[in-house]
Amino acid sequence: MNFTSYAFLFGFLPLMFLAYCCCPKQSRYLLLLTGNCVFYGLLDPRALMVLWAVVGLSFVAGKIIFVINHKRVWLVGSVVLLLGILGFFKYAYFGLEIASGLFGTTELLHGWEILLPIGLSFYVFNGLAYVADIYSQKAEPEPNFLRFASGMTFFASLLNGPLLLYSSIGSQLQTPEVSGHQIQDGIRRFILGFCKKVIIADAFAPLVRECFAVEASSLDIWFGAFVYSLQLYFDFSGYSDMAIGLALIFGIHLPENFNQPYAAKSITEFWQRWHMSLSAFLKQYVYIGLGGNRCGELRTYLHLLLTMLIGGLWHGANWTFVFWGAWNGGLLLLERWLGVKLKRPPPPVWYGITKMFLLVMLGRLFFIAPDLTTAFSYFAALTGEHGWWLGSNVVLLLTPERLLLLVVAVLLSFPWLTWLSPNRVVPLGLLANRAYLALLLPLFWLAIGLAAARQAVPFLYYRF
Repeated sequence: MNFTSYAFLFGFLPLMFLAYCCCPKQSRYLLLLTGNCVFYGLLDPRALMVLWAVVGLSFVAGKIIFVINHKRVWLVGSVVLLLGILGFFKYAYFGLEIASGLFGTTELLHGWEILLPIGLSFYVFNGLAYVADIYSQKAEPEPNFLRFASGMTFFASLLNGPLLLYSSIGSQLQTPEVSGHQIQDGIRRFILGFCKKVIIADAFAPLVRECFAVEASSLDIWFGAFVYSLQLYFDFSGYSDMAIGLALIFGIHLPENFNQPYAAKSITEFWQRWHMSLSAFLKQYVYIGLGGNRCGELRTYLHLLLTMLIGGLWHGANWTFVFWGAWNGGLLLLERWLGVKLKRPPPPVWYGITKMFLLVMLGRLFFIAPDLTTAFSYFAALTGEHGWWLGSNVVLLLTPERLLLLVVAVLLSFPWLTWLSPNRVVPLGLLANRAYLALLLPLFWLAIGLAAARQAVPFLYYRF
């Protein structure tokens, strides 16, 4: 069950909301916890045990760290255990592949089939942030375990974020208020995200798949990387919009996760706008934790690179994600070096945005490739050795409807007015605020029909 399924839209969500409104404020977190477990358990009941293990470990570790003298020892121990859970379920097979390559045998891989719980990377990082904040005295432990569990397992953000600090949601769970204004805003935000996902992102899925087929031409790869960048943005930001909207319906505020990332004029600014909750986590708990920029210039560059390598590996157990992290880390280092050493002035807006998007788009060849060999073949194809034409299957998929959606996606993704005046950025949210009844409701019913007519397309970040 996911946010775009009929079971969620017409079953789980309305029943959960009606029960939530009828429930006393002081007990709403208990109802929320029950709904969270039902929601996650319907995806895979086996994964519930892993989720509860992370929740329980985080809660107990926070309690102990808060009262004991040897806080650092318990912090390290809890971090090792939490990362151990993440490492076993997500990276054990990857480690065995590396070991098999080193020893020249495949026997180590036989008989291994490890469940990868959906959302594991997200709720483990939430647990890590919780114990780290208690250790650094930025937060106090939650005294009520069930309230803590309801926040850590909140269904709206459980699977794909946004990553959140428990301190930001814990106080809201004590007596959550549900107002008509919040419900209206939440429904509007949910519809916006639903339309972005179903109407735009899902329509691009078969096109992207065909662009990266075995016999792909050079132009297929370029075009596929461009369309995939649009698909990933509308898919992931659509999920974030739905999550934030759902939370508002239940009286809870979640942090924003996107802020027009393709309006960024540099890679540094891009990461301040894209998946902002992950960027904030990596900066606070990895980059600053390693020493940040307090240990000299060379160490600063090293910390920055390590942070992006960890961010890459967080996305998946594959060398492609390590190289993707290195790609972004190298670009961040280069930008920092050029800014500090050469003191280059900022480029024109149109040039900065174009350069940023091109570099991000090329990096996503690592992101979409199943292995490094394939990724490097994509890069080799960019030179034109496979021909500058679109494959026949790609052309067949370029229907008038998809061409129109491509135009719409480009118009919504890039800040065209910004290129004329840096102070005139038109936010995507204006669509929700200015034309809700006139545009979003008809689009919502269209999206519901499309969701029934098409084969279901999972959210792209489910694989991470």
